[in-house]
Amino acid sequence: MSKDTEFDIKIKKAEKTAYIALFFSFLASILLLLVIYNPTLSIFNNQNLNETQKIASENDDEDRIENGIHVRTGLIDSDGLMTVVNNCTNCHSAKIITQNRMNTERWNTTIKWMQETQNLWDLGENQKIIVNYLVNNYPTTSKGRRINLNNIDWYTLK
Repeated sequence: MSKDTEFDIKIKKAEKTAYIALFFSFLASILLLLVIYNPTLSIFNNQNLNETQKIASENDDEDRIENGIHVRTGLIDSDGLMTVVNNCTNCHSAKIITQNRMNTERWNTTIKWMQETQNLWDLGENQKIIVNYLVNNYPTTSKGRRINLNNIDWYTLK
């Protein structure tokens, strides 16, 4: 075999390898774009989207009230509920409201502290509505930290 034919064979082999590498890099690029723009690969999911959207919209009533309780937050349904939900639950859970039972003066002091140190916006007329809701529905209690345990069958450890 002459040097020219041997060289030509090597060139053709290199071209073939380059085409294969180009093909696989093109395929990898397409797969990468598919995953970037559709991470769940839902394009291959045969589930009917209309049924999925219908189920989601049936359960999406975020302001539903059941048995006098706002379902999403667990707060008592009363005058001022949505004002409290719209202003207070933006920053923290409604559970912090239900566990902090204060009188009018302490709630106003707490709100003032949040405005000075936590960047709470000026509530304006809503402050009175919020404080009235909290004082009426979550008043201070004279109980201690927890209720005494009653009707318990105690036993001696051995």
